[in-house]
Amino acid sequence: MKTVYFISDAHLGFDDPETESIKRVSLIDFLEHVGRDGGILFILGDLFNFWFEYKSVIPRRYTWVLTALQRLKARNVEIHYLTGNHDFWLDSFFQEELGVQVHRDPVDMSLGGKRFWIAHGDGIMKKDVRYRLMKRILRHPVSITLYRLLHPELAFGLAHFCTKLSRNHHAFPDNEEDYIARAEALFSEGYDCVVMAHTHQPRILGKRGRTYVNTGDWMRHFTFSKLEKGRLTLERWPVKNRFLKR
Repeated sequence: MKTVYFISDAHLGFDDPETESIKRVSLIDFLEHVGRDGGILFILGDLFNFWFEYKSVIPRRYTWVLTALQRLKARNVEIHYLTGNHDFWLDSFFQEELGVQVHRDPVDMSLGGKRFWIAHGDGIMKKDVRYRLMKRILRHPVSITLYRLLHPELAFGLAHFCTKLSRNHHAFPDNEEDYIARAEALFSEGYDCVVMAHTHQPRILGKRGRTYVNTGDWMRHFTFSKLEKGRLTLERWPVKNRFLKR
């Protein structure tokens, strides 16, 4: 079995132009590496700071990464996209135009002889009661239809303004115990590996042959997880720029 890669939380479009350029160059390099080496890529949500598509309009600023994903498909890389809390409005474009498998719920899958539970991880924290309610409202077909009534320029501008105010671009180390507890519960159900994201806090824990990984982010940590020869690891992509804010 070829190598499986897991990446999340690039929030493309959020940072200042210099940091966005660093993210762009490093992400293209990473995807090219996956194209040469990998067989499966999992994007665990929030690749974009905001994504919304109309029947004939998609955000123009992301053309470069869409092209990179298209190149991966041309190399027969299997791509799975789990929607996050910033890009849950994916519609048919990724599946129909790029051949990417889109998942709106956690994925239960066997990889390399191990049973995996894979998710973005939003709404897992115990205090996220209001968020879980808001999530149901925002993802409702009526909400999506109403938002599509806005002109794309207004819709995209409004969304980017609102996401700039979000606290979800920052690490939540104080709530990591909620994720570890969820992983422990899943291990007791028979899962071998649990992979999540959302907290922007890279983490790997192994216990009794089972592994929990949080992929971190592609904003400050540039971390990703890799399954190779039955071993799940957490790694950092080399980003050479001394001006990158940490």
